[in-house]
Amino acid sequence: MAARKKRVITVKDERYTPLEMYAISINEYYKALRKAGFSVELSLGILEIRAAYPDWLLPEIPNVIDPFEYDEDED
Repeated sequence: MAARKKRVITVKDERYTPLEMYAISINEYYKALRKAGFSVELSLGILEIRAAYPDWLLPEIPNVIDPFEYDEDED
């Protein structure tokens, strides 16, 4: 009997919420930094600086709260 293929779940799988995709992306970034030879402290320091993330790393998270949507009417 042929062995079953193991299903690979990717971040683009629609079963993940945006928060879960964000967490997976950060975890993968950390593991890549460690594999590249960065120390634990330096890897965590880089993770704190969001501007250091590659543009393609994090999924697009929609802006749920629009600050201009709730402007009060000025009379």
